[in-house]
Amino acid sequence: MKRYAILLCSLLLAAAAVAAEARQPNVILFLVDDMGWMDCGAYGSKYYETPRMDRFAQQAMRFTAAYAQPLCSPTRASLLSGQYSARHGITSASGHQPPQAPGHKFLPDVAPANAPLLMPESKNYLEPAQYTLAEALHDAGYRTAHIGKWHLGLTQPHWPEQQGFDVAFHCHPDPGPPGEYFSPYGVLPTGEPRGKTRVGTITDGPQGEYIVDRLAAEAEKFITQNKDRPFFLNLWSYGVHGPWGHKEEYTKQFAGKKDPRGVQGNPIMASMLRSVDECFGRILDTLDRLGLAENTIIIFNSDNGGNCHSNTAEDGKAQKRKGDDPFILNWRKWAGTQPPTVNTPLRDGKGTLYEGGTRVPLMWVWPGHIKPGATSDVIVGHIDVYPTVLDLLGLARNPQQKLDGVSYAPVLRGTGKLARDAYFTWFPHLVPGVSVRQGDWKLIRRFSERSDRYEGTRELFNLRDDLGETKNLAAQMPDKVRELDALIDAFVKDTGALYPKPNPAYKPRPEAAAKAAPANADPAAGLVPKFCKIAVAAGALRVEADGRAPFLGTAQVKHAGPLTLKLRARSAAGGEGKVQWKTTDQEEFTKEGQTVKFTLPAGADWQDVTVAVPIKGSLQIVRLYLPADKAPVEIESIQYLPENAAKPVRAWNFRAAQRGDPAAK
Repeated sequence: MKRYAILLCSLLLAAAAVAAEARQPNVILFLVDDMGWMDCGAYGSKYYETPRMDRFAQQAMRFTAAYAQPLCSPTRASLLSGQYSARHGITSASGHQPPQAPGHKFLPDVAPANAPLLMPESKNYLEPAQYTLAEALHDAGYRTAHIGKWHLGLTQPHWPEQQGFDVAFHCHPDPGPPGEYFSPYGVLPTGEPRGKTRVGTITDGPQGEYIVDRLAAEAEKFITQNKDRPFFLNLWSYGVHGPWGHKEEYTKQFAGKKDPRGVQGNPIMASMLRSVDECFGRILDTLDRLGLAENTIIIFNSDNGGNCHSNTAEDGKAQKRKGDDPFILNWRKWAGTQPPTVNTPLRDGKGTLYEGGTRVPLMWVWPGHIKPGATSDVIVGHIDVYPTVLDLLGLARNPQQKLDGVSYAPVLRGTGKLARDAYFTWFPHLVPGVSVRQGDWKLIRRFSERSDRYEGTRELFNLRDDLGETKNLAAQMPDKVRELDALIDAFVKDTGALYPKPNPAYKPRPEAAAKAAPANADPAAGLVPKFCKIAVAAGALRVEADGRAPFLGTAQVKHAGPLTLKLRARSAAGGEGKVQWKTTDQEEFTKEGQTVKFTLPAGADWQDVTVAVPIKGSLQIVRLYLPADKAPVEIESIQYLPENAAKPVRAWNFRAAQRGDPAAK
């Protein structure tokens, strides 16, 4: 009898295994809000502690050139629609604002007289007509759930329940979490969502419950309830977005920790990432406990690059807060004037077209189908998730749903390559523009000149040689610029992107320009020459030595912490220069240290020199020593920028000064 019992048990187990194999795999999309490319150990952080993400990476295919939009709502819309933002119309983080009325013109005919261009407006909702990834899986027999931040429509006709989700745990408006991360969340089941009135399906938990923990609990419940059928779990975390609510018991553990790279160091962000890591780990543990891990596709992603601007000494929003504001007091207590994160070696961050704003972590796991511990440098993005999931599941595409994305299932399976020539990012907001990535090359096209933020209207970078986007090669490689520009033109035409137009009502204010930059203004004002003579002519500052060690000193770079010097100059002889500084707590320049050397190559061509200046404390005076002892040095521009930022603290642009551009000062 015992032998028959053992045989029966074996048969039942074998039948269960066959049934599990025959069943469609589950799909989980875990999206972190504002997590930068370098914000976990698997991608190189030496400060943040993310053991579950790191362990997951060992089982996953990890992508090193995955892209998202610079802000969250466009990325979310692209994940669900498979379309570029230029096509679906959500181009900014506007999903918490009231939906526009039918017939609304998203490229206006009029603009204020001080605006040179008519700029497109972002759609505030995901069109109900979109056949979303959730609807495709629902129609294929999947039980679908959205848990967490939505940000794709304020009002009920645009909520997740109307976009293919059977179960939804959410609230509106939702640029950030309800309750500033902690229960009571104060979400009403009915009413009109606006301002601080949140409406949705989120219910209060125990006093002080952390919303990221609650998302994990809701996910565990959904998985358990649907363990016997295929499911799609779309968990979009509120962490690590503002207002940066954090568990102080975790934050304390990071307060004294130092990054051996000397790059990251915000204990609030470290605390929040630990909570997100724990949430992710709880989902993985639930799959293991229920025996579902082997038949589940898991996608780990972020919605945009890391936030490296908020809450610093230069942040305008933080400056507007009162000194006794509880948020500011708490931030300054734990993080001082640090931004949420640092994206080094990438340039800049969230809200920009530079790599720090668009390159994000992406990892896929499907045991037995995706090679564990693999790394891919294939260029992929948020628009590709939809077709890739369908391809892996063997599901046909709906011919009525236009997909810009391309399936990279062959890359995941190791059976082929990605069939795409170029990848685009459309972002007509903040510092507006459009970019194209083709192989090692990236071109950013701007809609107008802004010499305080970038050079010209074209920025060309070779990302293989210059991941930090420090050398604009546009002037040196006009043919490559034209080639990539043509790709952008074709993209704009294909997607129907609403391209900015000249404002017919634009009226420059010459009196204001004259007031900002009087005719006799000195474009070199603020630079003090020592052991040299300077003169501005032909769009350049000419520096001639009249003594040893000539330098330009200035006390106008008001900043605390590391800086980046960007110098565009040329010299027939070239040579070695250096940057030296002293801080407000120092009476004299130190005899040793606080000096960074650089080399200016010899030649007639303009050279772009970038120097990292590791200042500790508040800067008082900085000296720029130039190799002008053998031959004059000509300078086109000098910029002192906060580390990994695009906007300089102080800049001199002598080429712009020649054109009479007030931004040159």
